[in-house]
Amino acid sequence: MSTQQPPSIDSLRVLHRSDDYIVVDKHWDIRIDSKMWYEKQTVQLQLQHHFPHLADPSTYYGFRFCHQLDFSTSGALCVALNKAAAGRAYRCFKDRTVTKAYLSLLRGWVEHETQTLDFSIGKNSTEGKTHMMCIEGSEGCENPKPCQTELTVLEYGLYDGDPVTKVLLQPLTGRTHQLRVHCSAIGHPIVGDFTYSLGADDSPYRMMLHAYLLHIPLEPQHLCVTAEDPFVPAVDPKWAPQRSPRTLAATVEALLEHRKTKESERGGGRGGGERGKQNKHRKAQEDSEEQRRVCQEWLNEWAGD
Repeated sequence: MSTQQPPSIDSLRVLHRSDDYIVVDKHWDIRIDSKMWYEKQTVQLQLQHHFPHLADPSTYYGFRFCHQLDFSTSGALCVALNKAAAGRAYRCFKDRTVTKAYLSLLRGWVEHETQTLDFSIGKNSTEGKTHMMCIEGSEGCENPKPCQTELTVLEYGLYDGDPVTKVLLQPLTGRTHQLRVHCSAIGHPIVGDFTYSLGADDSPYRMMLHAYLLHIPLEPQHLCVTAEDPFVPAVDPKWAPQRSPRTLAATVEALLEHRKTKESERGGGRGGGERGKQNKHRKAQEDSEEQRRVCQEWLNEWAGD
């Protein structure tokens, strides 16, 4: 179970380990990696401390991180242990077949228990806010791109006496700060989000956003892990649930079942038997030079080539 203790080199919780991947439960308020010499607490350094024999000296960071989590976000983080594994994971992320779901506590009581948040997000060019993202139409919003998030209410309650809603968030796209910006856009910012409250929400010990579920459809074995829910009274007694429209277990089960249905539909459209194999081979041959170039750039970034 996660605690309110700050991160340390020793505080690395492993959720999954194989010859190709390690999935860790990233602590809140710790960077994944850093080029700055003064950064003493990073996931990169934790991995080097616990698994020095698995570090790849040919890479800049020693480990290939398959995706990113914000500094203030905790939860499931996948690390590839070789270039081939990184390439397979990259393909899943590029094809948007990865399923991710986050737990969060939001300020206020969210009225609509299930909803799709559909706001294009761009870079904020306003002076003093260039480290932030913003929704299309707001002042200083540059190059907004479409993005969607599925929101499902799990519990209503109080946090330190104030109304709060516990939700499951499923990003359907992967824009920077997407969940934080989307929740703020509907008037329910994430509890403890110092940045998007413009410094006002500084009393909680952390930002309440946690990468709970990670499913990567790797072959031949899918990778599916969950990182234990930290938003429970046993961990943070300031959180007092009052009413629960649905359980976390049932919500995640329905989400994964929906994913399996979509996967079956995609598979059915490809044809079966020898014909399906021929179509798959043809599709592989038709991969554009642009796709191969982007893939190689991604690998080179983590490999330090």
